Amino acid sequence: MKPDRAELAYRVRIEAAEQARHRTHPVHEANPDEERYGFANYLMNFTKGLKHHKTLGVVEVPAHFKAFRGCIDEGFAEPFTSRVFVPATPTVDPKKDMDRRQWEAPTAGVVCDLEGPDAQAVTMAPAPELCSDELTFEMAEVYELALLRDIPITTFDQGGGTGESDLNDSIDRMNNLQYAKDGFPNRPRKTEMSGANAGKISRQTAFRGSSPGVENGPYVSQFLWMGNDTDCNKAKDGFLSYGIQKIDQRIPAAVNGDDYMQRWNDWHCVQEGFDPRKGGSGQKLDCDTCFIHRPRDLATYVHFDALYQAYLNATLILLGMKTPFDPSFAKLSGMRNMYQPGNSEGIKQSAGGFALWGGPHILTLVTEVATRALKAVRYQKFNTHLRLRPEVLAGRVARFEELEKAFPSLCGCLTKMREELDPTLEKIHQFNGADPELPNGNFLLPMAFQEGSPMHPTYGAGHATVAGACTTVVKAFFDTGTILGEKNGKAGFFNNVDQPLYFEPDKDGKKLGVKKPKTCPLTLEGELNKLAANISIGRNMAGVHYFSDYYDSLRMGEEIAIGMLREQALCYQTDEFVLTLPTFDGKQIRIGAR
Repeated sequence: MKPDRAELAYRVRIEAAEQARHRTHPVHEANPDEERYGFANYLMNFTKGLKHHKTLGVVEVPAHFKAFRGCIDEGFAEPFTSRVFVPATPTVDPKKDMDRRQWEAPTAGVVCDLEGPDAQAVTMAPAPELCSDELTFEMAEVYELALLRDIPITTFDQGGGTGESDLNDSIDRMNNLQYAKDGFPNRPRKTEMSGANAGKISRQTAFRGSSPGVENGPYVSQFLWMGNDTDCNKAKDGFLSYGIQKIDQRIPAAVNGDDYMQRWNDWHCVQEGFDPRKGGSGQKLDCDTCFIHRPRDLATYVHFDALYQAYLNATLILLGMKTPFDPSFAKLSGMRNMYQPGNSEGIKQSAGGFALWGGPHILTLVTEVATRALKAVRYQKFNTHLRLRPEVLAGRVARFEELEKAFPSLCGCLTKMREELDPTLEKIHQFNGADPELPNGNFLLPMAFQEGSPMHPTYGAGHATVAGACTTVVKAFFDTGTILGEKNGKAGFFNNVDQPLYFEPDKDGKKLGVKKPKTCPLTLEGELNKLAANISIGRNMAGVHYFSDYYDSLRMGEEIAIGMLREQALCYQTDEFVLTLPTFDGKQIRIGAR
């Protein structure tokens, strides 16, 4: 006799609740910079939106930061308005007519959820601290990316043409830093495997992510360029199907050299929370669209995207291409014959997926997991780390002498960073031009956005956490071993192809060309890993995040998605539904196996 349906549904919910209850809630640990440099007006913490000292650039009254921290710890929204002092007019230039910006969802990490890991059941390692070689290297990366925003992105992998010497010089400067010489011990990067440059980043590995396949082929994931074949378009046309409508992969391009916050007074106003955009978008955009073909284009994409947008698009492309689902549940998705064409019965499968094990199922989960990721990362941002943004650390480097004099207990850490970054900072000073407010050198970080970074701390990164979560769901559903190529005249990810291929735009980004891989074909796993890295590191290209923000947030997002999928596996009480998932660290997980 079948159990009462209400009782069955109740038991499943109880089992999911038990699973959630027995997750070990970790100890959330930050680096010691907040306590260590509290005496220096919390110069290593996020203080954007508070009043800042005119010359030093640190929060002017330490009690203001303490009140801000107190509101975070209490977890209520209203005190941020009633108890935290914010300046009514800019300290440096009171004549500037600018609106104030709001802190973004500072209490999101304290709410509870009904599915997936609790926002506080996942965590991230402490961020690199001041005086560490890793932080110096991270800052060098962000500075160098700012200098390279307008070179063709194909230079990163093909070489030749405009920007090659600039890129090579940037790589040389980074490889000469101590953290690179030590082999990137904390958060590994892809490096050359042999030859004279073994263990060093190269043109093919610089500024890329750190997961299987990201170093293969073009820097940009195919999912940010290609569309899918339809009755009206080819994949190389760059249109993807959204129902009967189509989405164009081209974007409005920001103007070359369109950088901001390169003067101290502008930097200072932004740190006090004033919005210089005055109703504009924060970038000068050309309405003539193009494919992403410069780092600046990738930065522009992640300035305006809906956070799960790239992964929803990727799923739509894969569904439109009829990409094989995970072979572990081929008999449920209707793809049994694809994997077992010679079955003994010779009968085609009669049941397939849709509401379960098909398009609507995966499309819902890809977007649904994003909100869990955002809540978890908000707890890391505000309640745990309160890490300062790269634009702020650049301000500290620009004021290193004044800060070391005002706070002798800094013990030369800023001077050490300034000296180790000297070759890069010389280029930054030339790029920015002299500023009379910065007599020791204009080392401010040129920002791609007029408003600089968002109104929340840098670590973890919202884009990267969502990237990790959403991409993990996509990888769990599709056969990630498929390769990109042509089969029967159509482009897609297949188990067997007539010819491997990939797409890449011309130098102006106006149209896509079709090319053949020189070595390894592009796999679905690699292109999804690359997509997550592109969206995450695209934020670094804008100047608003560090590499560790990408690295640790991506993996936390993955953990959130895995937890959610494991809870969902409890709901399938009849057919065995198993997902096989390759992780960002190259391991394999099976979810749902009994």
